[in-house]
Parts: sequence; C-alpha cells; structure tokens
Amino acid sequence: MTDILIRTEGRAGRMTLNRPDVLNALSWDMCLEIEKALRIWELDDDVHVVLIDGAPGRAFCAGGDIQAMHTAGKEQRWEYGQRFWADEYRMNALLFHFPKPVVAFLHGFTMGGGVGVGCHGSHRVVDDSSRIAMPECGIGLVPDVGGSLLLARAPGRLGEYLGITGARMDAGDAIYAGFADYYIPEDWDALKAELCETGDVNAVDAAATVAPASSFSDRQEEIDALFSGETLADIARALDTSNSPLAQDARKALARNSPLSMAACVEILHRLGDDPTIEQAMGLEYRFTARASEKGDFIEGIRAQIIDKDRQPKWAHPGPKDVPLADVSAMLRPFPLNLEAPK
Repeated sequence: MTDILIRTEGRAGRMTLNRPDVLNALSWDMCLEIEKALRIWELDDDVHVVLIDGAPGRAFCAGGDIQAMHTAGKEQRWEYGQRFWADEYRMNALLFHFPKPVVAFLHGFTMGGGVGVGCHGSHRVVDDSSRIAMPECGIGLVPDVGGSLLLARAPGRLGEYLGITGARMDAGDAIYAGFADYYIPEDWDALKAELCETGDVNAVDAAATVAPASSFSDRQEEIDALFSGETLADIARALDTSNSPLAQDARKALARNSPLSMAACVEILHRLGDDPTIEQAMGLEYRFTARASEKGDFIEGIRAQIIDKDRQPKWAHPGPKDVPLADVSAMLRPFPLNLEAPK
C-alpha cells in the first residue's frame, strides 16, 4: 500500500495520506513526497488548487511516525532527528508560502505533524469529527512544525494554554484559535469533485456554514488571567489559586507533561510575540527539537507513550515549578536551520 497517494485530477493536485491503520501518521518519506509534489505543482499551470485529505478513518493525521526516532536516540544517532525535522519543517514552510490555494480537509484527529500538513494551507476545513491539538509536551517535545506560529497568533493567552496542556479543539474551537477556517459539516466528496473540475476555490466559501460556538470565547478572560505568567512556574502558581474546572484540568496536564518541554514552549511563545513569521517560529522550534533526543525528555517520552506504553515517564525535572531558566536557555541556544530547497 502506498503511504501517500499523489495525483492530479482535473485542475487539482491531490494528496491523500494513506496509512489509516496508524491514524495516517506522517513518515519522513511522506514529507519528502509532499515537498516534491508541491514543487512540481507550483510550476504547473494546469494545477489551480491543491487538495489534501486523509484516508477514511479516525484521523486526518494524528502525528509523526516517531518510533524510528526512539531507535536512533537509543543508538545516540542524534543527527537522524535533526535531518528529519529539517526536511519536515522545509515542507511545512513550503505549504505555508505556497502561491496557489491549498484546501485541507481535517477530519478526525489532526495532531502534531498533522497540523504541519493540514493547518498551514489557505483553506482549512473542519467538521463535527474534527479534533485538533498540539500534544508534543506530553512526549518531551515542544509544539513544532510551525505550530508555535499558530499558538503565538491565537487570541490572548490561548496559545500558552493549548501549547502546554495539549488540549483538544473541536471545530468551533479550532476556527476561534486560528487553526482552521471553514466549518462544512456535510459530506465533502461533492466539494472535492467540484474543486477538481473547476479549480475555483470559491466553492469552499460557498459550501461553508456558521461554525459551532467555541467554549474558549466564554473562557478567554479566565485563560488570559491564568496563563499570563512570564514562566511556566508562574503559570503553575496561578493555576494553584483557582479551583475552576479549567484550572483543575490544566493542573492535571501540567503534572503529566514534560516540565522542560512546557517551560520551553512558554519561552518560545513569548520570544515570538503576537505576529511572527513561520521562519522565526520554526527556527526556535528547531533549537529545541534538534537537541530533544540528546538533551531533553524526548526519548523517555516516546518510551512511556509509544514503546512500553506504561504512561509513567521519568522526566528530568520533578514538576512545572522546578525547571531552572538556565535549562530552558540551554535548549534554546542557536542551532542552524536551513529551510532552502536542497540543490
């Protein structure tokens, strides 16, 4: 079975992630195939629009295929992850800057690496099944693949909340937070067929309907108050002052996720400000991810969640109030990232 189906249909270039048995998890080879197709279609006058979807099942793409990362990390082949992420981020940036409309159909779970493929296009479509999240802090990474860009642009302190807790967004939440654009609850096959036939992306606007209300809008003031701290420790202390349902759930997430990853996530978002470029975002992300296997909690996070599945990671730091600023700074020291196409 081909892991990704790439073809042209009418006036559309089409990509279908095709690994439903593993929630369409994104492999290194798939990243390279996506980049290759985009570079061809960018110059093809017969391709007017790009459609990205996932094989039917529970997910558009629930993340990257990271088991090979664990093997490489155990063998101390740190360059494996560094090369993979550089290639993946280059593909993400190409999607972000692609000069033609890119329509992504985000059914089911869209998480981690799936956000990098599905949430940088010009027209991001969700429905009632959609569940979007950046849960990387739970495996010892930081929100990456350009996800920090989306988090930094989210209203108020919503980015800090989503980034360090890994909270899942439904359709209304995703549109409110800036991870999606269009709510289309009906069967998408007719819309895909029309896009292929006409190449006219206005069909997406015509098919869209009013999205469900987001719970975040009602809780924005509380989120801003609880997640406005300068550091992760400040946020943890603020959460200790509240017994609201949101604060209780957030405390559980902070107790579960990697303290170093969460502290670095907060620092990255604060360095980026409100309107960064994707190059700035990925540059900071790469500083962490390039070191994550050797210096961070990533290998232990994969072991606990994916390999042994005991859900009992032994993080390097005891808790969210126990991460020295020097440790965060060490993970975010400059590390060169080249997003140019290889010659």
